[in-house]
Parts: sequence; structure tokens; C-alpha cells
Amino acid sequence: MDMAEIDSLAQHALTGELRLNEPMRRHVSWRAGGAADRAYFPRDLEDLAHFVRTLPRDEPVWVVGLGSNLLVRDGGLRGTVVFTHGALRAIRLDAGAGATPVIYAEAGVASPKVARYAATHGLVGSEFLAGIPGTVGGALAMNAGCYGSETWDIVEAVLCLRRDGELLRRTPGDYEIGYRHVALRSDAPAAPAFQVMSDGQHAAGPVEEWFAGAWLRHACGDAQESRRVIRELLQRRIRSQPLDQPNAGSVFRNPPGDYAARLIESCGMKGMAIGGAMVSPKHANFIVNLGTSSATDIERLIETIQQTVLDARGVRLEREVRIIGECQ
Repeated sequence: MDMAEIDSLAQHALTGELRLNEPMRRHVSWRAGGAADRAYFPRDLEDLAHFVRTLPRDEPVWVVGLGSNLLVRDGGLRGTVVFTHGALRAIRLDAGAGATPVIYAEAGVASPKVARYAATHGLVGSEFLAGIPGTVGGALAMNAGCYGSETWDIVEAVLCLRRDGELLRRTPGDYEIGYRHVALRSDAPAAPAFQVMSDGQHAAGPVEEWFAGAWLRHACGDAQESRRVIRELLQRRIRSQPLDQPNAGSVFRNPPGDYAARLIESCGMKGMAIGGAMVSPKHANFIVNLGTSSATDIERLIETIQQTVLDARGVRLEREVRIIGECQ
């Protein structure tokens, strides 16, 4: 997109904010990485739908929530990044199938807020979301989970925003869903040219359809007990994870029948550092930014861990975090 096209966009009735050369380190939890060519902060879902409709067809578009599972390389991102957190933040009780209580949450709502909202209304089933430091959109895209539960376990339906600005409702049957993996089925109705979201391991480019919200199934239950479970999960996170340092959560998926953290620790890699990036001494499946890390440092450490575990244990660890952008 050139300046003339940007000026043309500004003439439309957009109500959000468009910025140029926006540093992505401000918007990802690792606090590292290059700048995006353009960044758009929509006012709401209607504004976002209008914005993506006005973009040129060849304009790469990246949708980011809290950036808690994302590494942007130091060369930055070509195209436009759209930030949903702060814009797509509606949450409400909604009518579900039959007598099932349902919460509708837009993609920019923080996952822990859903758990707290449910408990406040005497609903149970989403307590695990309190342990996921991202947004509903990100949780949907990667089937985020913890402590034995996954996001799509409670999804009744999702609202999707297409590249042409149209909204459509989809059901879990439209997707292939697995461990940290969600992809639009090729035979799904009105399927776009690209999958809704890569599993992150082989993400080569932006997608053409994004999660805008979800209807999440719950059950009526004991609000006090639900709040107790949420507190317990949060305390477990505090005890086991390096929350006082910039990180992106679990870096690798757990291989079948084992744990990535155990494999990494068994190779003596706790505390290993490359530049300003270090394998957390508190949890081996976390990489922390010591304050001076570049995205390159983090990516090199990820690759070193993978190669070391493969050589020593014969297991190829697959990334859970998504890496996008250009090398510097």
C-alpha cells in the first residue's frame, strides 16, 4: 500500500486509528521484534469490517490480540497489523442451543475475563481460561488450553470476519481441531482461499478470514466454587511460571506421552542464554527476555533447543508460539 492508498483510506468513514511503522515490541508479550508497516486500531467490529473491506486485495493483513503467543522478527512485518484488544471487547450472556447457558465474547476479550464473567453469573466450565494469558481470538485460533481443558471443548459456534468485510457464523464441524491446532475444513461452506489459522508451526503468511467472536457453552453451577478454582489456577501459574519477566508462555507443544519442559530440562538447558534471551530457570518450556533480547536472540534459542533435544533425546519439538515477519 502506498501513501496515495493510505490517503484514500483516510477519506473513508473509518473511526479507528491508523499508524505507520508501529513498533511491534510494544504489542507482544516478549517485548522484542521489529515494526509493522502499518497498524490499525479499530473502534469496534463494524469499523474493522469496513477497514478490511477497503484494503487492496494484495495487502497482507495480520490480526493480533495481546501478542502473548507471537514473535515478530526484527525485520518487522510488511502489510497491516490489526489489533483487536481494546476494540472487540463485547461480552454478554446469550441464547444457546436448548437450555445450555452461553456466553458470547468478542475476539479481543481477554481469556481470563471470560472465566471471571462466567463465575459472576453462576456459570461453570471456562475456569481454565483464567490460565491463558491471551484473548478469545487467539485461544480460538490455536485451541489454547491448560490443566486438561481446551478452548474448543466449550465452543458452540464462532463469528468470523472475512477479507471482504462479511461476517458469518460457523460451527466446530467446519474445522479440523486438534492439540494446539485449528484449520478450516476444505469442504466448509464459503471457505476462503486460505485456512482460517495455521497451527503456527508452518505459518507462511497472513490469513483471509479471522475469528471475531465465539459463543461458549457453560453449565449452571456454584459461583463460589468456580471462583475458588480460578484462584487456584492463578496461584499455580504464579508458582510455576516466570510471570515477572517478558515471555510468550509455553514455547513448545508437549510431545505425545511426554512434556517439552521435562525434555529440555533433561538436556541441562535451564538457564541457557543467547544474547538477552534465556531458558527460564523456573520453567524450562518458557523463554524469557532479560531486558535486552532481540527477536533474533529468541528465535536462535528456540532453534538451539529444538536441535539439542532432537540430538540428545530423538524428539523433534514443535513450536507452540507463532513466528512471523522478516529477518533483519
